[in-house]
Amino acid sequence: MRKAPLHPRTLGYLGRALSLELTAVQQYMTQASLVGSWGIVDAAARLRAEMLEEMQHAERIVQRMLALGVSPNASQLRPAGVARTLGDLLLQDADLELEIIGLYTQAVTFCEQMRDLENLALFQSLLTDEIHHAREIDEWLAELGHPNRGQPTQRESRAYF
Repeated sequence: MRKAPLHPRTLGYLGRALSLELTAVQQYMTQASLVGSWGIVDAAARLRAEMLEEMQHAERIVQRMLALGVSPNASQLRPAGVARTLGDLLLQDADLELEIIGLYTQAVTFCEQMRDLENLALFQSLLTDEIHHAREIDEWLAELGHPNRGQPTQRESRAYF
């Protein structure tokens, strides 16, 4: 492990990111099981795929923390969102994705200001992935007849948050 000076705020972003990504893993896993029990097999598979992507994000954050000599700690997992319809589940997912986008937007801006290129690269990559997730959820909601929530593009996300 490399021991390098780490700005406490960067460490805070990494810790919050790990908590949110693991919250998303738990939420998608729970929702996949729930909609599977409703017999909506395609939706369950799609939610499981989202769960795996979020798990990969969490793993990347853990790897980064270890490389920085920091012990990973996801201190605040939230309860998984449950609801009575697929659309209501997806609305909860959209809200969680927007929160994650907001965090990564802030982290990117901070790392740019600090000229912290290594952490900037991680947060920028995660931000791009999460914006893509948010768009997919928005499209899925539209397929179900829910109004467009107007997810921000990557460039727009800076002004949005």
